[in-house]
Amino acid sequence: MSIKLKPLCLAALLCASAAAHADITVYTSQSDFLAAVSSTGTDTYDDLMVGPYGNSLLRTAGAYSYTVSSPNGIWGAGGPTDYWLSNNLRTDPITFSSFSAGVSGFGGFFFASDVSGAYVPNGDMLLTAADGTTLTYTLTGATRNSFLGFVSDSGLTSVTLLSSPDGTYWPTANNVVLAAVPEPATYGMFLAGLGFLGAMARRRS
Repeated sequence: MSIKLKPLCLAALLCASAAAHADITVYTSQSDFLAAVSSTGTDTYDDLMVGPYGNSLLRTAGAYSYTVSSPNGIWGAGGPTDYWLSNNLRTDPITFSSFSAGVSGFGGFFFASDVSGAYVPNGDMLLTAADGTTLTYTLTGATRNSFLGFVSDSGLTSVTLLSSPDGTYWPTANNVVLAAVPEPATYGMFLAGLGFLGAMARRRS
């Protein structure tokens, strides 16, 4: 009995050790991002109007829920046929957090808007993803078609969007995608660990 239990315990430790070394991968291609994730949900923000909202909003993207917040208030931007998410004070960050269980992928279109909520070309956006570790990426010269995505091999805890570097325009997001990461890779690693340790146990016996 003890010989069978040891490989299982050791394989579990291998998986736990792999999870402890979490990595975040950056995608600037929407198609590559979508190929790396599964079970996506999109928040288009088309239910917003140009104008002020509270400091935080509870949102959904498909089957997922999350919170978006900014210290001095969220602001609807864009229109009249495509609305976006921005904030009230251009130097404030917009934070996406409190993701429902299973969210390991976050992506969307990030760009600049002006005081009236209209698009400003070639803005720089600073995004930081956190999953216990953090990764920061600067999206330079962003347009309405500038996609950025993060995929973590553990669950994401937050993503922060900030106008960079001097806050001359407002940080803006559109069509934010939340997603899971396919499980077979994790199971494959677990089974490989079981197979290797099982072979070692047979050899020793």
